[in-house]
Amino acid sequence: MTILPAEAVAALFLRRQHLDNPLSRPFTRETLTRFVEDAGGLQLDSINVLERAHYLTVWSRFGPYDKSVLDRIVYEERAFFEYWAHAACLVAASDLPGWRRAMADFRRRHIGWSNWLKAHPSVLRRVENHIRDRGPSSAAAFARPASQGKTQGWWDWKPAHHALQFLWLSGRLAIHSRRHFQKSYDLAARVLPQIEPIDRGAFPCWHLRKTLRALGAAAESDLARYLTFPRFEPGARRRAMAGMLKSGEVIEVGVAGRPGRWYALAEDRPALESPAQARGTTLLCPFDSLLWHRGRAKSLFGFDYKIEVYTPSARRVYGYYTLPILHQGRLIGRIDPKNHRSERRLEVRAAHFESQPDAEALLGTARAVRSLASFLGAERVSVSRGPLREAVNAI
Repeated sequence: MTILPAEAVAALFLRRQHLDNPLSRPFTRETLTRFVEDAGGLQLDSINVLERAHYLTVWSRFGPYDKSVLDRIVYEERAFFEYWAHAACLVAASDLPGWRRAMADFRRRHIGWSNWLKAHPSVLRRVENHIRDRGPSSAAAFARPASQGKTQGWWDWKPAHHALQFLWLSGRLAIHSRRHFQKSYDLAARVLPQIEPIDRGAFPCWHLRKTLRALGAAAESDLARYLTFPRFEPGARRRAMAGMLKSGEVIEVGVAGRPGRWYALAEDRPALESPAQARGTTLLCPFDSLLWHRGRAKSLFGFDYKIEVYTPSARRVYGYYTLPILHQGRLIGRIDPKNHRSERRLEVRAAHFESQPDAEALLGTARAVRSLASFLGAERVSVSRGPLREAVNAI
């Protein structure tokens, strides 16, 4: 069994996440598609202290770009569709056959929804008929008018909201578009191409292949924590892995200083044995796919990261919405930024480095901050007192 240095696994992970040479890639439909195909998804999130998560994640790779072009590629050209991969994600259209299987099986098994479906047998039909007759609709279209009180039948918010979620996860509805980040649903047949799902028996291998492609090499604990949807029946992932090992598609490897079994696609052995050093500096969105499994980030990069937006302010260590700093293939610290839109000013309220940064790390971080400001449309950058402020002001 091949024993790999952890640095080699980290290097391929960065390469698959398109972070091996960040802020320098050309932004096109093709390069964006390759990134989302390799990563397995581009996470969406509503927090907007700087910018929406998917926009920030794309900036981390490509640098400043026109967000309207991304929206057009997604919602007009349909190069991507929204589905639950790790969390709510934009997923490459090329992966639709695989996710069609997840949709079909969700509908078949009604995972976690049985009691709700029994209690609201007519809501699904009525919501679906409303959208069929009236076209794309947001959840607000199903909200009960305040003047109607609390007992106005099925048009209550919660049943309709659950119906929309179930119909989306089961593939009967799809996200047609977003306006101010609010989803608009339409019949899937009017949004997505009519593609047959892959065979049910082939799905666990497809899912493992996507995961291993994104991670480069994975510990057993990584396999269920990267693409977290759907939940597999007990033993299904293990049986699929055994079959892929037997066929030679997957190999078992060891990682120096890291316990347990690790797996990789056999085709990735050369890249793991001859890793290329990552270059450049960028800042990562808290919902970046590099950080989906934070235990993996700690194991490979020695970086213990937590999103503190959900932590009471008095207990926060680093800040509300900190962005990890990736420099030359290492996670070296984090900044606590805020976008003052009305002032067209990006504020860096604090910079926390894991160790004393050298001049190259400070310069790289400063350039990344300036690039972020340009992307956000901020004309000024203010940084709290410290060496990063001097580096930013010197650019």
